[in-house]
Amino acid sequence: MKDLRSQIAVSSIVPILGNNTSEGTGIGVDLAGFDGAKMLAHIGDSLDTLSGSVYMTVAFQESDALGSGYANIAADDLKGGLNDVVIDAPAEDQVVVQRNYVGGKRYVRVLITFTGTHTNGTPISAVVCKACARHAPATYTP
Repeated sequence: MKDLRSQIAVSSIVPILGNNTSEGTGIGVDLAGFDGAKMLAHIGDSLDTLSGSVYMTVAFQESDALGSGYANIAADDLKGGLNDVVIDAPAEDQVVVQRNYVGGKRYVRVLITFTGTHTNGTPISAVVCKACARHAPATYTP
């Protein structure tokens, strides 16, 4: 049986009714001691009518520094689909967008960019599950 105890889930975007990119900018998650991560963005039922001019874009980013220098993760380092997932129709929200990170940067985050006027907002959140620990944890706390 595989040891799943070494995976650690960390919030990048706390659950919020988001309507601007500032709220959709995730906190960087430190991957020191880990060789990968599963990154998940949870988009709820938008309270605005999504369209070609009112939409959200989910991106997965990496950086060498916690507070700056974030850029979209290159396709070779992002497994499970493309980056910059556009959600621009009511049938496309209520989704979990997930990708696996296998790159070499120390910090990763989720970015949800809001384009157009989002008056009422959309429930959003994001989690990064650190994976592939280089060393087994000393203790396990559920």
